[in-house]
Amino acid sequence: MKLQAGLWQQQTLKLTMTQELTQAIALLQYNTQELSEFLENKALENPLLQIESGNVQAMDPRFDRTKPARKKLEKDKQHWIEQIGKIEPYLDEHIKSQLDFKLIQSIANGEKVFDYLIECLDENGYLRVEMSEVATRFRISDEAVDKAINLLQGVEPAGIGARNLQECILLQLKRKQPRNDLAEEIIEKYFDSFADKKWRDISKELGVKMSEIQEVFDFIQTLNPRPAASFQHEKSAYIVPDVIIDWDGESFSVSVFDEALPKISFNNDYYKRFSANKDKQVKRFLQDNQQDYFWIMRSIEQRKETLTKVSLKIVEKQQEFFIKGPAYLKPMIMKEIADELDIHESTVSRAVREKYAQTPFGTLELRSFFSSTIKTTSDENTSSKQVKTIISKLIDGENKQKPLSDQELVQLLKDQEGMVVSRRTIAKYRDQLGIPSSSKRKRYD
Repeated sequence: MKLQAGLWQQQTLKLTMTQELTQAIALLQYNTQELSEFLENKALENPLLQIESGNVQAMDPRFDRTKPARKKLEKDKQHWIEQIGKIEPYLDEHIKSQLDFKLIQSIANGEKVFDYLIECLDENGYLRVEMSEVATRFRISDEAVDKAINLLQGVEPAGIGARNLQECILLQLKRKQPRNDLAEEIIEKYFDSFADKKWRDISKELGVKMSEIQEVFDFIQTLNPRPAASFQHEKSAYIVPDVIIDWDGESFSVSVFDEALPKISFNNDYYKRFSANKDKQVKRFLQDNQQDYFWIMRSIEQRKETLTKVSLKIVEKQQEFFIKGPAYLKPMIMKEIADELDIHESTVSRAVREKYAQTPFGTLELRSFFSSTIKTTSDENTSSKQVKTIISKLIDGENKQKPLSDQELVQLLKDQEGMVVSRRTIAKYRDQLGIPSSSKRKRYD
């Protein structure tokens, strides 16, 4: 093999991502909230990009533009107590308000131990700390920790301080009057088998009927597996649609909803103030930021244009859905849209990523309009979502004493709907819908 130094010319083809292209791709996949955050951060970095304040103003109900009628004012005064905001208690405050501090003080470092135990409760009210860890931390015996945990588990709501689901249910059962001895025995000794609906073994060992175990199951369903859930103070999340799709009975209208986006403009005053400066660094700074501003504007326009085209094509191919409802959703993949618009499939994927459309049938994710194809006996195609809808209806209407097996669902779909679906696919769709198998759906009434 001959090795020597030298110069050669070689011609190659290489795809280079420019900064403008990279930014355009990033902005395309942003939803409204992410794009708003991006623009606000850019406004802090780029002095030539300014956000117009007061674009979106929150209404203050105390200062309505129209003068309220006198009767309405009098009515508001009479029912003023209904206008007071509801104060939601916090879990730690609720627990401490029930504790007997004499019993707490009977434990070494009692108050600190209880504060720590409360801190170790998760959002469902389960105690997520080992007894040995508490004992080591506060230098107390395991018996003292056990006593503290028992006091904690004695507060309302029942189930607080449980270490697992089994203990949570048992704590609630022991508070019920009259006591259900069979339910307590089943949960304490046969919890896993009971949860897996392996009831025949339990029935034989305890000498009870299957219908009695069914009654226990129905009773357990009324208990709360998340006793602290009502003390969570998370605010409701609201979805802002990216696209508005309307049907007036004759034609469709599709528009990109950009009212929630901050309005941006070029800061001409800042540019004029420093453009006369002869310093090279200042001129370079202005030039870079001016170019960045125009790149952002072009990227936003390109995002809006692509999102509009993709949305229009979705409406064009799913007209029956927007007129008649979700049951008429047709099978459609992103490649179909990409080919018809002469763009790459990844562009369609970015355009619909985490974006929602306000439709006559509710606000839906744009990705939900894409589904795989299922063959039918009439050589036509149907969507996987239609199959899932029909599976749900068939299971809802089944005889619960003799629930439909996956193979029976396969045959019903073929005979009644003309849909050719394998048993494995039925099982997959059933899992996606959160529907258990036929053996776990069976009732013994």
